[in-house]
Amino acid sequence: MLRQPKHGHMKELHASIKLCRKPLLSSKWTNFSLGHLQEAFVFERNSHECAAFLVNHDGRSNATTVHFKGLSYKLPPKSISILPDCKTVAFNTAQVSTQYGTRLATRRQKFDSIEQWKEYKEYIPSFDKSSFRANMLLEHMNTTKDSSDYLWYTFRFHQNSSNAHSVLTVNSLGHNLHAFVNGEFIGSAHGSHDNKSFTLQRSLPLKRGTNDVSLLSVMTGLPDGGAYLERRVAGLRRVTIQRQHELHDFTTYLWGYRVGLSGENIQLHRNDASVKAYWSRYASSSQPLTWYKTIFDAPVGNDPVALNLASMGKGEAWVNGQSIGRYWVSFLDSDGNPYQTWNHIPRSFLKPSGNLLVLLEEEKGNPLGISIGTMSTTKVCGHVSSSYPPPVISWQGENQINGNRKRNHGRRPRVQLRCPRGRKISSVLFSSFGTPSGDCETYATGSCHASNSRAIVEKACLGKERCSIPVSSKNFHGDPCPGIAKSLLVDAKCS
Repeated sequence: MLRQPKHGHMKELHASIKLCRKPLLSSKWTNFSLGHLQEAFVFERNSHECAAFLVNHDGRSNATTVHFKGLSYKLPPKSISILPDCKTVAFNTAQVSTQYGTRLATRRQKFDSIEQWKEYKEYIPSFDKSSFRANMLLEHMNTTKDSSDYLWYTFRFHQNSSNAHSVLTVNSLGHNLHAFVNGEFIGSAHGSHDNKSFTLQRSLPLKRGTNDVSLLSVMTGLPDGGAYLERRVAGLRRVTIQRQHELHDFTTYLWGYRVGLSGENIQLHRNDASVKAYWSRYASSSQPLTWYKTIFDAPVGNDPVALNLASMGKGEAWVNGQSIGRYWVSFLDSDGNPYQTWNHIPRSFLKPSGNLLVLLEEEKGNPLGISIGTMSTTKVCGHVSSSYPPPVISWQGENQINGNRKRNHGRRPRVQLRCPRGRKISSVLFSSFGTPSGDCETYATGSCHASNSRAIVEKACLGKERCSIPVSSKNFHGDPCPGIAKSLLVDAKCS
C-alpha cells in the first residue's frame, strides 16, 4: 500500500545515495561554505571517485545559485542536491518528480457487534508479584533487553489514614507511562517527538494500611539512529508522593520489576495460544490494558487491505499471529487530527476466511468502531519541471560514474505514471505543457500552454498500466513560449 509521492521520492533518494556508495565508504570528506547559508560536503578519493552534497539552508528566498568545481548550480530553498560524480545533479530533495496518487478507501466489513468481540483484561502486578527487585530505579532499555516495550515498576508503602490527600509525581525519560494504585488506573502521560521526558502528576486514592503502586513504562520502539546510541536512556527517574505537608521520595527505595505483559508472555496474539487462553465477553466499560480478538474473512479482490483504527487509542495489532504495527490514534498533530488511523494488512498474512485479529489496547479505545477496508488508487498525477533532474534510473549503473566514464545523463526529466496492478489509464483528466498553475490537487492552464498537450499524453498513456512522458519541447513538437522555463502537469484516471 504505497503512499505516493513519499514512497517514490524516498526510492529516488535511496537510489541516488547508492550511486555515491564507493566515495562515501572509502573517502575522507571535506566541508566548506558555498555562500551565506549554503555549504558543500565532498567525499573524494581520486579524480574517478567523488560525490558531493550541496546544501541550501536558506528557506526564505527563491532558488540560490552557487558555484562548485567551476560549474553553477541552482539550489531550491531548504534542499540538498546530490552529485554522485561531483558534476551532475542526480537528485534534489525539494524537487518531487514522482507521481501523486489519489486513494479511495472502501469499507468492506464492520466490527460493530458486541458478539463479534472477546476480551482479555491485562493483569496489573503488585509488588509481591514482581519478578525481581532492586533498591533503585532501573533504566528501561537495559532492563528489558529488547524483549518487550513494557516494564512494570512496582512498590508498596503503608498509609496510616484513608482520607489524607496525596499526590503522586513521576518523572520519566520516555516514552509513555500508565499509573495504577491498588490495581485501579489513575492516569497516563507521555513525551513528545522532540522531548521524550515528561512528568505525570495525579491524586492518589489511598486506603488505610498497605498500598501498591504499579507504574507501567512503555517504549514506542527503540531508538535506531543518531550519534551516541549507547547513551540513550528511558524509563522512570524520580518518584515522589506528597502527603499533606510531607514529601516522600521513593527514588531510592525497594522496587519490584516485571518485564512485559502477561498477554505477551502467553502470546495471546498467536492462533494456538489465543485458543487456550480464557477470553471473556466484550464489556463496554473496559479498563486500559485490554486485549481484544475477533475473526474475519479476507476482502475479495487484489486491492490492498487496511484496518481502520480511528476509534482506538494506543496499542498494537496482529493478524494471524503477525504484527501489523503499533498504532497511536490518540496522539494528535498540531491541527488536532490523528497522525495515522489506517494500518496495512499484507494480503500474504491473510487466509480466505477465519483470520484472527488481536489488538492490545493500552488506553480506552472502542473496538466496535473498527472496520476493514480496501484501498484503491483512482487517479495518478505528475508535475515535473524541465529544470528537474532526470529519473535516477537514467544513471546506468556504477560503471558510468567510476572507471568507465560512459554516461547517459542526456535523458530529460519526465512525468512517469503508473496505475495499480490490474488497472490501466482510462482517461486523461488534465494535461498541460508550459506554465500550468497549481499542483496535483488544484490546477489550471497557465499563460503558456502547448495546445497538443492532451493529445500527446493520451497517445503515450491511454490503455496502459504505466507510461512516461519526457518534459521537452521536442516531445510536444515545438516550444510554446521560448525563453521561459516550462513544466508538464498530467492528471489521469485509473480504471
